[in-house]
Amino acid sequence: MNLLTYIRHLAVTGAASYYISTQIRDSKTRPSILASLQLSESGSVPFLSLLGERAAREGDTWLAESLSKHALDEARHSQIFAHALKRMNKQVVDNKLQLQTTSTNKPKQQRSPFFLAYFEGYSLEELKPTLINWDVFLGSTYILEFDSSKDYRRMAKVLPDNHLETRNLKKGLLSIAQDEANHADYLYEAMMRRMPTNQVQNLVDEWRIRKVNAMFKIANSVFEKTDETLLLVQDIERNKNNTTYS
Repeated sequence: MNLLTYIRHLAVTGAASYYISTQIRDSKTRPSILASLQLSESGSVPFLSLLGERAAREGDTWLAESLSKHALDEARHSQIFAHALKRMNKQVVDNKLQLQTTSTNKPKQQRSPFFLAYFEGYSLEELKPTLINWDVFLGSTYILEFDSSKDYRRMAKVLPDNHLETRNLKKGLLSIAQDEANHADYLYEAMMRRMPTNQVQNLVDEWRIRKVNAMFKIANSVFEKTDETLLLVQDIERNKNNTTYS
């Protein structure tokens, strides 16, 4: 990563961290952030599961097992957020739960402006789990998992310890952060198994640059609250006849 990219990375990371930290610290905006995180985590499960099956068919047992564990972790993370919302008497709006996976990872699966920019030059067909180039998946997802680990730790840090609800959420966020770090580790190892160290570094740099550019490109939509974000959650009482999280 060159100096200019590094400076841009620090700037956009700092701004994003400030935004999400203020949103999760505020009890009024916390439900929407938790809902978006729940959708992000649950949305990646089908994609990772299909990738694991593909790796198994291709004879890479180690990668298949790692992807299977990754998918299970993401499902568990989704439940952590669902339970946190339930303690706030909230749940994700039902029609937002029906997501179609179109990308390789987190908030991540919808055709969001960020992912359109992050995967610029790649068609939706090329990003399907049955077709995606392994180097593309490994490099792009490594960056996202590595950064997510830090983001979850920052979110946990700003939550107060004087309430049971936020203490429990903090513990959950720290647990997720460790899982994300573990995911980044296995993705990096997978790259090292496939190519020389200098090629791994080049691949990581490529996707770091892509993320920085994508974040700058969609800065307004990332840092400004939208009506869509506000529609992610609803009160549980308003939908008593529907199944809620246990």
